[in-house]
Amino acid sequence: MFPDRLLRVVQLLSKLPGVGEKTAQRYALALISGDEAVPRDLGRALSELREFVRPCEQCGHLAEKGFGDEVLCTICRDSKRDDSILCVVARIQDLLAVERSGAMRGRYHVLGKLLSPLDGVNREAVGVDRLVERVRASEGRIREVLVATPPSVDGEATALLVSRELAATGANVTRIASGVPHGGDLEFADPITLGRAVEHRRRFA
Repeated sequence: MFPDRLLRVVQLLSKLPGVGEKTAQRYALALISGDEAVPRDLGRALSELREFVRPCEQCGHLAEKGFGDEVLCTICRDSKRDDSILCVVARIQDLLAVERSGAMRGRYHVLGKLLSPLDGVNREAVGVDRLVERVRASEGRIREVLVATPPSVDGEATALLVSRELAATGANVTRIASGVPHGGDLEFADPITLGRAVEHRRRFA
Protein backbone atom coordinates (compact mmCIF):
# COMPACT_ATOMS: atom_id res chain seq x y z
CA MET A 1 0.00 0.00 0.00
CA PHE A 2 2.95 2.35 0.63
CA PRO A 3 6.37 2.79 -0.93
CA ASP A 4 9.10 1.15 1.14
CA ARG A 5 10.59 4.42 2.41
CA LEU A 6 7.20 5.73 3.51
CA LEU A 7 6.40 2.39 5.13
CA ARG A 8 9.67 2.61 7.05
CA VAL A 9 8.68 6.01 8.43
CA VAL A 10 5.29 4.61 9.49
CA GLN A 11 7.00 1.70 11.24
CA LEU A 12 9.39 4.00 13.09
CA LEU A 13 6.67 6.43 14.15
CA SER A 14 4.50 3.59 15.46
CA LYS A 15 7.27 2.70 17.93
CA LEU A 16 6.71 5.96 19.80
CA PRO A 17 4.61 5.76 23.00
CA GLY A 18 0.92 6.31 22.36
CA VAL A 19 1.30 6.22 18.57
CA GLY A 20 -0.57 3.39 16.88
CA GLU A 21 -0.31 2.32 13.27
CA LYS A 22 -3.16 4.55 12.05
CA THR A 23 -1.78 7.60 13.82
CA ALA A 24 1.67 6.84 12.42
CA GLN A 25 0.18 6.66 8.93
CA ARG A 26 -1.48 10.07 9.38
CA TYR A 27 1.80 11.58 10.56
CA ALA A 28 3.75 10.06 7.68
CA LEU A 29 1.20 11.18 5.08
CA ALA A 30 1.19 14.68 6.54
CA LEU A 31 4.98 14.80 6.27
CA ILE A 32 5.00 13.67 2.65
CA SER A 33 2.08 15.80 1.45
CA GLY A 34 2.57 18.99 3.49
CA ASP A 35 5.24 21.67 3.52
CA GLU A 36 8.43 20.03 2.26
CA ALA A 37 10.50 22.03 4.73
CA VAL A 38 8.86 20.29 7.71
CA PRO A 39 10.29 16.77 7.19
CA ARG A 40 13.69 18.25 6.33
CA ASP A 41 13.76 20.40 9.48
CA LEU A 42 12.37 17.54 11.56
CA GLY A 43 15.07 15.18 10.33
CA ARG A 44 17.78 17.69 11.17
CA ALA A 45 16.32 18.31 14.64
CA LEU A 46 16.08 14.58 15.35
CA SER A 47 19.67 13.97 14.28
CA GLU A 48 20.86 16.75 16.59
CA LEU A 49 18.72 15.54 19.48
CA ARG A 50 20.92 12.64 20.57
CA GLU A 51 24.08 14.60 19.79
CA PHE A 52 23.43 17.68 21.90
CA VAL A 53 20.81 16.72 24.52
CA ARG A 54 22.19 14.89 27.55
CA PRO A 55 21.08 14.09 31.09
CA CYS A 56 21.87 16.93 33.48
CA GLU A 57 25.05 16.04 35.37
CA GLN A 58 23.53 17.27 38.62
CA CYS A 59 19.88 16.19 38.69
CA GLY A 60 19.30 13.85 35.74
CA HIS A 61 16.86 16.11 33.89
CA LEU A 62 17.48 16.89 30.22
CA ALA A 63 20.10 19.49 29.37
CA GLU A 64 21.79 20.81 26.25
CA LYS A 65 25.52 20.84 25.66
CA GLY A 66 27.12 24.20 25.14
CA PHE A 67 26.70 26.03 28.46
CA GLY A 68 30.21 25.69 29.85
CA ASP A 69 32.09 22.60 30.98
CA GLU A 70 29.19 21.12 32.95
CA VAL A 71 26.02 19.92 31.25
CA LEU A 72 23.33 21.47 33.46
CA CYS A 73 19.61 21.84 32.85
CA THR A 74 17.75 25.15 33.09
CA ILE A 75 16.47 24.31 36.59
CA CYS A 76 19.93 23.58 37.99
CA ARG A 77 21.26 26.79 36.39
CA ASP A 78 18.46 28.85 37.94
CA SER A 79 20.00 30.79 40.84
CA LYS A 80 16.56 31.73 42.19
CA ARG A 81 15.74 28.14 43.16
CA ASP A 82 15.57 27.08 46.81
CA ASP A 83 18.65 24.94 47.45
CA SER A 84 17.29 23.66 50.77
CA ILE A 85 14.55 21.50 49.17
CA LEU A 86 15.27 18.55 46.90
CA CYS A 87 12.37 16.82 45.14
CA VAL A 88 13.08 13.21 44.18
CA VAL A 89 11.14 11.81 41.21
CA ALA A 90 11.35 8.57 39.26
CA ARG A 91 11.12 9.91 35.71
CA ILE A 92 11.57 13.14 33.78
CA GLN A 93 7.82 13.06 33.04
CA ASP A 94 7.19 13.18 36.80
CA LEU A 95 9.52 16.16 37.16
CA LEU A 96 7.59 18.01 34.47
CA ALA A 97 4.27 17.21 36.17
CA VAL A 98 5.48 18.53 39.53
CA GLU A 99 6.97 21.60 37.88
CA ARG A 100 3.68 22.38 36.11
CA SER A 101 1.93 22.45 39.47
CA GLY A 102 3.96 25.51 40.45
CA ALA A 103 4.26 24.21 44.01
CA MET A 104 7.94 23.24 43.89
CA ARG A 105 10.57 25.98 43.74
CA GLY A 106 13.42 23.81 44.96
CA ARG A 107 15.75 21.47 43.11
CA TYR A 108 15.09 18.04 41.60
CA HIS A 109 16.74 14.65 41.47
CA VAL A 110 15.66 12.10 38.85
CA LEU A 111 16.23 8.48 39.87
CA GLY A 112 15.43 7.12 36.42
CA LYS A 113 13.78 3.92 37.68
CA LEU A 114 11.53 2.60 40.44
CA LEU A 115 12.57 -0.24 42.69
CA SER A 116 11.02 -3.43 41.30
CA PRO A 117 12.80 -6.70 42.22
CA LEU A 118 10.32 -8.76 40.19
CA ASP A 119 11.42 -6.85 37.07
CA GLY A 120 15.10 -7.04 37.96
CA VAL A 121 15.33 -3.42 39.12
CA ASN A 122 17.28 -3.58 42.37
CA ARG A 123 18.79 -0.97 44.67
CA GLU A 124 21.83 -0.43 42.45
CA ALA A 125 19.69 0.02 39.32
CA VAL A 126 17.64 2.72 41.03
CA GLY A 127 20.81 4.71 41.64
CA VAL A 128 20.05 5.76 45.19
CA ASP A 129 23.78 6.04 46.00
CA ARG A 130 24.09 9.08 43.74
CA LEU A 131 21.22 10.73 45.62
CA VAL A 132 22.83 10.04 49.01
CA GLU A 133 26.15 11.44 47.78
CA ARG A 134 24.44 14.58 46.54
CA VAL A 135 22.70 15.19 49.87
CA ARG A 136 25.90 14.58 51.84
CA ALA A 137 27.92 16.81 49.51
CA SER A 138 25.50 19.68 50.20
CA GLU A 139 26.90 19.81 53.78
CA GLY A 140 23.52 20.57 55.31
CA ARG A 141 22.26 22.96 52.64
CA ILE A 142 19.64 20.38 51.61
CA ARG A 143 17.37 20.32 54.66
CA GLU A 144 14.35 18.57 53.14
CA VAL A 145 14.11 15.75 50.60
CA LEU A 146 10.59 15.41 49.19
CA VAL A 147 10.02 11.96 47.70
CA ALA A 148 7.53 12.34 44.85
CA THR A 149 7.37 8.80 43.52
CA PRO A 150 3.93 7.53 42.40
CA PRO A 151 1.57 5.94 44.97
CA SER A 152 2.03 2.47 43.48
CA VAL A 153 3.63 -0.65 44.93
CA ASP A 154 6.95 0.12 43.23
CA GLY A 155 6.66 3.81 44.06
CA GLU A 156 6.07 3.13 47.75
CA ALA A 157 8.95 0.63 47.85
CA THR A 158 11.25 3.21 46.25
CA ALA A 159 10.12 5.88 48.71
CA LEU A 160 10.91 3.58 51.65
CA LEU A 161 14.31 2.80 50.17
CA VAL A 162 15.13 6.49 49.74
CA SER A 163 13.96 7.28 53.26
CA ARG A 164 16.06 4.49 54.75
CA GLU A 165 19.19 5.38 52.80
CA LEU A 166 18.94 9.09 53.68
CA ALA A 167 18.33 8.48 57.39
CA ALA A 168 21.98 9.04 58.30
CA THR A 169 22.37 12.29 56.32
CA GLY A 170 20.33 14.43 58.71
CA ALA A 171 17.97 15.63 55.97
CA ASN A 172 14.25 15.67 56.71
CA VAL A 173 12.68 13.14 54.31
CA THR A 174 9.04 13.84 53.43
CA ARG A 175 6.53 12.12 51.13
CA ILE A 176 3.93 13.66 48.84
CA ALA A 177 0.38 13.23 50.11
CA SER A 178 -2.22 11.29 48.16
CA GLY A 179 -5.97 11.59 48.30
CA VAL A 180 -9.15 12.31 46.40
CA PRO A 181 -8.56 14.17 43.11
CA HIS A 182 -9.91 17.70 42.87
CA GLY A 183 -13.45 17.58 41.50
CA GLY A 184 -13.77 13.84 42.13
CA ASP A 185 -16.68 12.06 43.81
CA LEU A 186 -16.02 10.08 46.98
CA GLU A 187 -18.17 7.17 45.85
CA PHE A 188 -15.80 6.48 42.96
CA ALA A 189 -12.58 6.73 44.98
CA ASP A 190 -10.77 3.46 45.68
CA PRO A 191 -10.44 2.44 49.38
CA ILE A 192 -6.66 3.04 49.54
CA THR A 193 -6.91 6.55 48.10
CA LEU A 194 -9.84 7.49 50.30
CA GLY A 195 -8.14 6.00 53.35
CA ARG A 196 -5.05 8.10 52.79
CA ALA A 197 -7.16 11.20 52.29
CA VAL A 198 -8.73 10.63 55.72
CA GLU A 199 -5.41 9.71 57.34
CA HIS A 200 -3.68 12.86 56.10
CA ARG A 201 -6.56 15.22 56.90
CA ARG A 202 -5.68 18.77 57.97
CA ARG A 203 -7.29 21.70 59.70
CA PHE A 204 -9.08 24.41 57.73
CA ALA A 205 -6.77 27.34 57.08
